[in-house]
Amino acid sequence: MEIPPESMRTKKILLAVSFAVAAILVFQASEIWLADHRINSGKPEQMERGAALLPGNADAWDLLGHFYQWDFMHSDMPRAIANYQKAVQRNPLSAHYWMDLASAYEATGDDARAQQAFESAKAVYPTSAEVAFHYGNFLLREQKYPEAYNELRQAVQTDRTLLPLVISRTWRASGDVNQLLDHVLPADVDAYLQALDFFGSVHEAEPALAIWDPLLKLREFVPLSRTFPLLDELIREDRADDARRVWREALGAAGLPHMDPARDSLIWNGDFRTEFSNGGLGWRWDPTPGAAIDFDFQAGPNDSRAVRLDFTGGHNVSLSAPFEFVPVEANRGYRFQAYMRTEQITTESGLRFSITDPNHPNALNVLTDNFTGSRPWTAVEADLSTGPETHFLLVRLVRDPSRLFDNKLSGTAWIADVSLVASSAASGAATEQRSR
Repeated sequence: MEIPPESMRTKKILLAVSFAVAAILVFQASEIWLADHRINSGKPEQMERGAALLPGNADAWDLLGHFYQWDFMHSDMPRAIANYQKAVQRNPLSAHYWMDLASAYEATGDDARAQQAFESAKAVYPTSAEVAFHYGNFLLREQKYPEAYNELRQAVQTDRTLLPLVISRTWRASGDVNQLLDHVLPADVDAYLQALDFFGSVHEAEPALAIWDPLLKLREFVPLSRTFPLLDELIREDRADDARRVWREALGAAGLPHMDPARDSLIWNGDFRTEFSNGGLGWRWDPTPGAAIDFDFQAGPNDSRAVRLDFTGGHNVSLSAPFEFVPVEANRGYRFQAYMRTEQITTESGLRFSITDPNHPNALNVLTDNFTGSRPWTAVEADLSTGPETHFLLVRLVRDPSRLFDNKLSGTAWIADVSLVASSAASGAATEQRSR
């Protein structure tokens, strides 16, 4: 079959066009690869040449701006700004490029142009939490507080994950918790609790208490554990009255019993009727190798609930729990009382109660009798006086490691009915018991 000459010419033309297109595509791909390779080389000359190969690629110019702004060895702010300007010229609809340009302007002290660049970013993406957050921080640094608070409030409303940073930046800029409350924080439980976490972390009890009161006014459920950072800070700052008040209010907000302990005692949950809170002014227990803890119902004196500690015999146990922080008055006498029982507690180092001032190590140090072997329920008592500095006592069950060769601790111990009563109240209670 004979092929017409016209068809042959057409096929040759199509083949030539195909080769030409393929060559162009290969050239372009090679050029893009080469440009990308140079842009990501980390060498300023190569990066410049790579960006020049793709002059319309805004990403390349922005990356080059980053290099000149943040590279310690080759920092060059004028070049950084020039490259950021090229990026926004190529793509003026990118809020990120505008924010990079604003950052460079601010770094050179050109705050007016920095603000203009931030405003351009806002115009491009008015609902962006990231833009609002960075612009708000810029305005904080400029001490333009009302405008800053508006931006930061918008950032938090759009993206709640920014809340911890917003709290921190606002506080560090103004040092005024009322500004945070009135203009930035959403009026809800989670926002207030995150503020409490922050003030606890920076050891600022006073602004934390300013957050606590509006939190309570919401009259919503507050998990008890979320109040522990505030209470720990109040303990650390020796604010006994505040700690006592906040503890009662925290129990109430968590839906837990919050009446004062019976018989004028200052020990919370001294009868062990409820589980350990593991924070605040309640009992705490640190997991200890070789020791297990549980509750025995009706095992204590007068069928009271008792805490039982079982020792496995595999460790030379160092024990400092259960423990509780107790608010007290300075320059006051107190009587401590608890009941203890032991069964086959080994070694010469047994169990006893320790009472100290957690914030002033040399102010007070009381140790009760050492319980070893097997002993029936026995009242453990100690009279003590606080000095002018003491506002908290730390009550702990302790056991020092044994110095004997055969030093592994085994056996079982129980404690029950732990109380701490001011001396005048203690005398009154003793008189009442004798009259019976």
